[in-house]
Amino acid sequence: MWLAPGQGTAPDGCVVVATSGSSGEAKLVVLSREALMAGADSAAERLGFAATWHLTLSPRYVAGLMVLVRGLTGDGVAIADPALATLEAGSGRNCVSIVGTQLYRALEDSAVVARLARFDAVLVGGAALRPDLRRRAEGEGIRVIETYGMSETCGGVVWDGLPLPGVEIRLGGHGRIAIGGPSVFEGYLGRPELTAETLVDGAVLTRDRGHLDGDRLVLDGRIDDVVISGGVNVDLAEVRAAVQALDPETEVLAVDDREWGARVVLFATGGSLELWRDRLRGRLPAACLPRQLVTLDAVPQGDGGKPDRARLLALLD
Repeated sequence: MWLAPGQGTAPDGCVVVATSGSSGEAKLVVLSREALMAGADSAAERLGFAATWHLTLSPRYVAGLMVLVRGLTGDGVAIADPALATLEAGSGRNCVSIVGTQLYRALEDSAVVARLARFDAVLVGGAALRPDLRRRAEGEGIRVIETYGMSETCGGVVWDGLPLPGVEIRLGGHGRIAIGGPSVFEGYLGRPELTAETLVDGAVLTRDRGHLDGDRLVLDGRIDDVVISGGVNVDLAEVRAAVQALDPETEVLAVDDREWGARVVLFATGGSLELWRDRLRGRLPAACLPRQLVTLDAVPQGDGGKPDRARLLALLD
């Protein structure tokens, strides 16, 4: 259903959640009761058991909302603080949904690590999970499941590369990912044109690119992550992976540049541009090395755990 411009309420039986807006203006996503239930049911089917779900994320956004829905259709919901200090598995089966930043910080606290290790499943979403971070967590006995999805799909619908039951993955030109199935959204509130651009043939046309490795979806980055700098294609996903292997508290973006066409900018909490370029030589081609460094106390993040790219770009204005 496409919603008319200016319409201020969602249809009956629907809820509205805001996207994180990490790359720009947040959008209002309309999710039907049927889509929410389908998302919860497919998660339970994949897990193979009912569980108590622990809420550590804001239910204003889809990851937190889906914890509530899964809990209400499962064995209930328990509330914990975002820092995980009050997180505690109860009797029976227990699951929790967190973002990568929460996992990274949790691994610095042995008491939180021990509590996470008692959970039957720890879903980690919001952004790509670094392999080294996952290895550290699993080495501590934490049962990690990396999820991929978005507000428009009722949250993570691909777990460890495998679509949940009923979810269809389609790959278009340049590996652009589309996601179909019963948990896709109804439309953007009051934005029928944008809905028509995004909801195509019953599937959500994402801005991510990927490929299949057997039955598993492998994410390759964003479709707008490939920029041309000095006449050379630069994959920002590759640059970001190399940088975050050295320091996870970083982000990499590109901006227009009159000389280079696009300029790779590194946001980090310390170091100098020369030091960073020296550390990255041998890991990246010369054209991929950052040409600007912005130092800050911490990389700003949205509620979904993703770096707030709009705020980072505003620092360059």
